[in-house]
Amino acid sequence: MSRYTESIFKKSRRYGFSILENGKEFSKGKKRTTAPGQHGAKKTKLSGYGSQLQEKQKVRFMYGINERQFRNTFAKAKKMHGVTGTNFLILLESRLDNIVYRLGFAMTRQGARQLVNHGHILVNGKKIDIPSYQLQPNDVLEIKESMKKNDKIAEALQNNESTVEFVKIDKKTLKGTFVRLPERQELNQEINDALIVEWYNRLIK
Repeated sequence: MSRYTESIFKKSRRYGFSILENGKEFSKGKKRTTAPGQHGAKKTKLSGYGSQLQEKQKVRFMYGINERQFRNTFAKAKKMHGVTGTNFLILLESRLDNIVYRLGFAMTRQGARQLVNHGHILVNGKKIDIPSYQLQPNDVLEIKESMKKNDKIAEALQNNESTVEFVKIDKKTLKGTFVRLPERQELNQEINDALIVEWYNRLIK
């Protein structure tokens, strides 16, 4: 399955979940009770299978990655010590594109991914253009010199609402540090990672 490139707002409305994590997809801060469409159908109660699928999909769309990457990340999390669901979310959060977003260099994860793809991000002084690159604690990220006066980056930093404690940003030098791995309570509390684990446990042995 390819990466989703259509309206984020429609997906947020369908799942009743802010894919941008800031609630801006919902008018007046209220979640609509109808699905997308001119008339919108009332939401129905999901089966166990449907709940698992929906949870998986909304997290996949939130991080903006395709099904293969998502599944491979889960398989890696399953082999790690500890709670699989928590490990899975930590791996997703440790992606380079996500940390670029968390630092406020871009207003969306999609924008952060473009910065990485175009080679505008340095990690420990070296250009890394792979969005899925897994960062390690104490890695230092920096906007490359030729982009430090970019208007979009400046606007994103000015409007950055991120308050996560596992990254630190120096807005003057446009350098940031992935201080440590996040803890589960610091991540989106609307995500039921247990449902995602149940979904993939049927597929990955």
